[in-house]
Amino acid sequence: MTDPAQQPALSIGAVLKQLQDEFPDLSLSKVRFLDAQGVVSPQRAGSGYRRYTQRDVERLRFVLRCQRDRFWPLKVIREALDAFDRGLEPAPVEGRPSVPAVQDDSSVPSVADLVGGQAHDLRLSADEVCSATGLDHKALNGLVDFGLLKPDADGYYDANGLQIARAASALLAHGIDARHLRPFRLAADRELSLVQQLTFGPGDTQPAEVVRECLALHLALVRAGLQG
Repeated sequence: MTDPAQQPALSIGAVLKQLQDEFPDLSLSKVRFLDAQGVVSPQRAGSGYRRYTQRDVERLRFVLRCQRDRFWPLKVIREALDAFDRGLEPAPVEGRPSVPAVQDDSSVPSVADLVGGQAHDLRLSADEVCSATGLDHKALNGLVDFGLLKPDADGYYDANGLQIARAASALLAHGIDARHLRPFRLAADRELSLVQQLTFGPGDTQPAEVVRECLALHLALVRAGLQG
């Protein structure tokens, strides 16, 4: 359903009436002039009359305020409107557009989460991993064969192995095989190699910090691909 604010339902007279309480000197010719300057682009009815959306009205209000309160020329106003159309945000004081703050992605584990826990304190047998994850032994062995899981010398799995097995089990439930998950192992190895390069030698860069940044980039790329 179309947003009512985007419906071209207002005549130029109705627009003038909405704005004149704040701008009593506003005239029809001024609105037409701003139209001609490309500030708004009203649609034309079959009769040829302009038809404005509520969004057009708010754009005109912004323009008129900038002219009255900040003495901005139309060139600067058009640049600001273009920036707003591209998703930037106005700064509350200057009123000029700024890049919106990007919040931390809650999907990315914190550094504390990445370094916390005692993975090696947990030792699970293959039967216990299968019971906890819903995997059968064939699927579990497939994950081992393709390098996603690595039991210790006695055949036990730690907490990291359990987490991998759970995540893999959820994907395998979609009907794929363990071999289809091998690219995840290869990608993780490449990221681990990068982490080791960035944290090797002098300096206080923590591996967990770099891992978190890698995960944030990975998630952003996947999300962009899904939305693109």
